[in-house]
Amino acid sequence: MKQNRPNIVLIMTDEMRGDCMGAAGHPDVKTPYLDSLAANGIYFPNAQSACPSCVPARAVLHTGLSPQHCGRVGYADGVSWDYPCTLAGQLAKAGYYTQCVGKMHVHPLRRTLGFHNVELHDGYLHHYRYSSVPYGENQQYADDYFYWLKNELGVSADVTATGIDCNSYIARPWCYPEQYHPTNWVTDRSIDFLRRRDPDMPFFLMVSYVRPHAPYDAPQCYFDMYERKKLRPPVSGDWDDREALARQGRQFNTSTGPADSELIRRQQVGYYACITHVDHQIGRLLIALTEHRLENNTVILFTSDHGELLSDHCLSRKSRAYKGSANIPMIVSGPKEFIGAQGVVSENLVELRDVMPTCLALAGAEQPYTDGGNMLTEELNHRTYLHGEHTAGDLSSHWIVTAKDKYVWYSQTGAERYFQLDADPEERHNAVHDAACRERVEELRSLLIQELTGREEGFTDGSQLFLKRPVSPCLTMAQGRNL
Repeated sequence: MKQNRPNIVLIMTDEMRGDCMGAAGHPDVKTPYLDSLAANGIYFPNAQSACPSCVPARAVLHTGLSPQHCGRVGYADGVSWDYPCTLAGQLAKAGYYTQCVGKMHVHPLRRTLGFHNVELHDGYLHHYRYSSVPYGENQQYADDYFYWLKNELGVSADVTATGIDCNSYIARPWCYPEQYHPTNWVTDRSIDFLRRRDPDMPFFLMVSYVRPHAPYDAPQCYFDMYERKKLRPPVSGDWDDREALARQGRQFNTSTGPADSELIRRQQVGYYACITHVDHQIGRLLIALTEHRLENNTVILFTSDHGELLSDHCLSRKSRAYKGSANIPMIVSGPKEFIGAQGVVSENLVELRDVMPTCLALAGAEQPYTDGGNMLTEELNHRTYLHGEHTAGDLSSHWIVTAKDKYVWYSQTGAERYFQLDADPEERHNAVHDAACRERVEELRSLLIQELTGREEGFTDGSQLFLKRPVSPCLTMAQGRNL
């Protein structure tokens, strides 16, 4: 039965680069189902994650607030999520049944953030595995997938059976039958929700995959797709820190990635295998939506919390300003009557803060204050830049990104980088000292000073930037709550 308001399915991956789709023009990664969503929707190649690591990015998504205003400007586990206004909560107030399956990465682990129900799988989280963690907060008990896996395969069954760390570049195929993989489990439980839902009630379903975040452990058949394929090598530039790679490149979970070229290629194979595995499981979900006759009154949003540097510029993982880390996929797909257009590429700068106002507009729900906008209208046509940031000790940085360029400032060291993205989309040349770019760098630096004026860290007096100010992943002066 067709609803007056669309059902909304938000599909979210973890650590997926914005360029790793066929629709994005990637020469190696195969994503037929995501490409289909883009072909039947609106694709945003300039989508960004303003604080590109799991916890702050998800706080932005669920609140619609910038990192500064939601108070999360870096990664920190164990800090309570007490936001009074959330995406799921607002949709529930508007009469939607709200269900999440998969990753939440909140604290406490079972906090619902306004969802009526959560079937949880956060992936391997070190903080919630320590023996000192109270039993009710330990992942072995509180995470639904881990609890299920041990019931199915025995008390010792775990994703760690592959021998791969959850932040490592190491890759190897999944060691159990495919149906026990967490990617399949999230899809299974999401499809089962379609069976159990109230058919007369619109729903908001968040399908939240942990992959392609490490461990890179897709089933063997997905490794086979890429093992013998010639892959595009990682990007290098004139600012790469090869000394750091030489120092750290033999560590299994280093932020530089591996120094061994064979391990770099293996990292790519494992990462791409995980992406195609997720893509095929999304295909299962799309087929189920069709079988439930929901394809004509359901809007699907697809995105990720942040990207993965994947050995570009001698770097791995995330939390950096650069393309591999901060550029994310963003697709809104569905019937034209709900999204306004199909098969469109929008060059607008969009961000995770825009997901909440877009979903609330689709639902006809009350719009609370957010820092975002509706991606389906002309509201964001005039957004000329975004401010990004991430607290990470000596690597803490802020950046201003536009559709054509990017300025990066490291708050503890004073290092600066400037990229002319229209001519140098892979960020190979740091043009910060080029005479021809001096005026533009000053303009972007001034925008950053404007964004940082009044911040509790004291980064600026409104006219210049100050170095080595104390930084923290959680701000105390956050709009909507106190952390």
